[in-house]
Amino acid sequence: MKKFTRLFAAVILYLTCTFTFAQSQNLPTQPSSPSQNESAIQNAALTYIIIDAPNSTFGYDVFMDGQLMIHQASIPAMPGNDGFRSKDDAARVAELVMYKIRKGEMPPTVTTEELQDLHVIH
Repeated sequence: MKKFTRLFAAVILYLTCTFTFAQSQNLPTQPSSPSQNESAIQNAALTYIIIDAPNSTFGYDVFMDGQLMIHQASIPAMPGNDGFRSKDDAARVAELVMYKIRKGEMPPTVTTEELQDLHVIH
Protein backbone atom coordinates (compact mmCIF):
# COMPACT_ATOMS: atom_id res chain seq x y z
CA MET A 1 0.00 0.00 0.00
CA LYS A 2 2.91 2.35 0.78
CA LYS A 3 4.37 1.80 -2.69
CA PHE A 4 1.00 2.57 -4.29
CA THR A 5 0.65 5.76 -2.22
CA ARG A 6 4.16 6.91 -3.18
CA LEU A 7 3.54 6.07 -6.83
CA PHE A 8 0.21 7.90 -6.78
CA ALA A 9 1.84 10.96 -5.18
CA ALA A 10 4.65 10.90 -7.75
CA VAL A 11 2.17 10.68 -10.64
CA ILE A 12 0.11 13.56 -9.26
CA LEU A 13 3.26 15.65 -8.78
CA TYR A 14 4.44 14.84 -12.30
CA LEU A 15 1.09 15.79 -13.82
CA THR A 16 0.94 18.96 -11.78
CA CYS A 17 4.43 20.00 -12.89
CA THR A 18 3.63 19.50 -16.57
CA PHE A 19 0.72 21.93 -16.66
CA THR A 20 0.84 25.69 -16.37
CA PHE A 21 -0.77 27.13 -13.30
CA ALA A 22 -1.56 30.76 -12.66
CA GLN A 23 0.62 32.02 -9.87
CA SER A 24 -0.32 35.13 -7.95
CA GLN A 25 2.17 37.92 -7.36
CA ASN A 26 1.37 37.94 -3.64
CA LEU A 27 3.61 35.32 -2.09
CA PRO A 28 2.47 33.91 1.24
CA THR A 29 4.59 34.67 4.27
CA GLN A 30 6.59 31.86 5.80
CA PRO A 31 5.16 30.37 8.99
CA SER A 32 7.06 31.26 12.14
CA SER A 33 8.04 27.65 12.70
CA PRO A 34 8.22 25.08 9.91
CA SER A 35 5.94 22.07 10.08
CA GLN A 36 7.42 18.63 10.57
CA ASN A 37 6.95 17.91 6.85
CA GLU A 38 8.72 21.15 5.83
CA SER A 39 11.60 20.34 8.19
CA ALA A 40 11.93 16.91 6.59
CA ILE A 41 12.08 18.48 3.13
CA GLN A 42 14.60 21.09 4.25
CA ASN A 43 16.84 18.34 5.65
CA ALA A 44 16.40 15.94 2.72
CA ALA A 45 19.11 15.36 0.14
CA LEU A 46 17.83 16.85 -3.12
CA THR A 47 19.67 15.95 -6.31
CA TYR A 48 18.95 15.98 -10.02
CA ILE A 49 20.15 14.33 -13.19
CA ILE A 50 19.80 15.51 -16.76
CA ILE A 51 17.86 13.11 -18.99
CA ASP A 52 17.36 12.76 -22.72
CA ALA A 53 14.00 14.02 -23.99
CA PRO A 54 12.20 13.84 -27.36
CA ASN A 55 13.67 15.46 -30.50
CA SER A 56 17.26 15.65 -29.21
CA THR A 57 16.31 17.81 -26.22
CA PHE A 58 16.87 17.42 -22.49
CA GLY A 59 14.88 17.17 -19.29
CA TYR A 60 15.61 16.45 -15.66
CA ASP A 61 14.72 14.12 -12.82
CA VAL A 62 14.72 15.43 -9.24
CA PHE A 63 15.36 12.99 -6.41
CA MET A 64 14.69 13.38 -2.69
CA ASP A 65 16.86 11.10 -0.59
CA GLY A 66 17.45 8.94 -3.67
CA GLN A 67 13.74 8.55 -4.51
CA LEU A 68 12.43 9.96 -7.79
CA MET A 69 10.26 12.96 -6.99
CA ILE A 70 9.89 14.77 -10.33
CA HIS A 71 10.35 13.49 -13.88
CA GLN A 72 10.31 16.48 -16.25
CA ALA A 73 10.91 15.63 -19.90
CA SER A 74 9.35 18.83 -21.28
CA ILE A 75 9.79 22.50 -20.52
CA PRO A 76 7.38 23.42 -17.72
CA ALA A 77 4.95 26.31 -18.37
CA MET A 78 5.40 25.89 -22.11
CA PRO A 79 3.13 24.18 -24.64
CA GLY A 80 4.33 21.06 -26.40
CA ASN A 81 6.39 18.06 -25.44
CA ASP A 82 9.90 19.17 -26.38
CA GLY A 83 12.50 19.48 -23.68
CA PHE A 84 15.26 22.01 -23.17
CA ARG A 85 17.67 22.91 -25.97
CA SER A 86 20.73 22.33 -23.80
CA LYS A 87 21.77 20.42 -20.71
CA ASP A 88 22.66 23.74 -19.06
CA ASP A 89 19.11 25.05 -19.56
CA ALA A 90 17.67 21.89 -17.98
CA ALA A 91 20.13 22.13 -15.08
CA ARG A 92 19.23 25.77 -14.32
CA VAL A 93 15.53 24.93 -14.14
CA ALA A 94 16.17 21.77 -12.08
CA GLU A 95 18.11 23.90 -9.58
CA LEU A 96 15.23 26.41 -9.43
CA VAL A 97 12.78 23.56 -8.78
CA MET A 98 14.98 22.21 -5.96
CA TYR A 99 15.20 25.71 -4.48
CA LYS A 100 11.40 25.96 -4.49
CA ILE A 101 11.05 22.53 -2.88
CA ARG A 102 13.46 23.59 -0.13
CA LYS A 103 11.34 26.69 0.47
CA GLY A 104 8.25 24.49 0.87
CA GLU A 105 6.58 25.29 -2.45
CA MET A 106 4.66 22.19 -3.46
CA PRO A 107 4.19 21.65 -6.27
CA PRO A 108 7.23 23.66 -7.37
CA THR A 109 5.65 25.40 -10.37
CA VAL A 110 7.82 27.27 -12.87
CA THR A 111 6.52 30.36 -14.68
CA THR A 112 7.37 31.67 -18.12
CA GLU A 113 8.85 34.76 -16.43
CA GLU A 114 11.23 32.54 -14.46
CA LEU A 115 12.21 30.71 -17.65
CA GLN A 116 12.96 34.10 -19.24
CA ASP A 117 14.99 35.19 -16.20
CA LEU A 118 17.03 31.98 -16.52
CA HIS A 119 17.49 32.68 -20.27
CA VAL A 120 15.83 29.37 -21.13
CA ILE A 121 13.22 31.06 -23.34
CA HIS A 122 13.25 34.49 -24.95
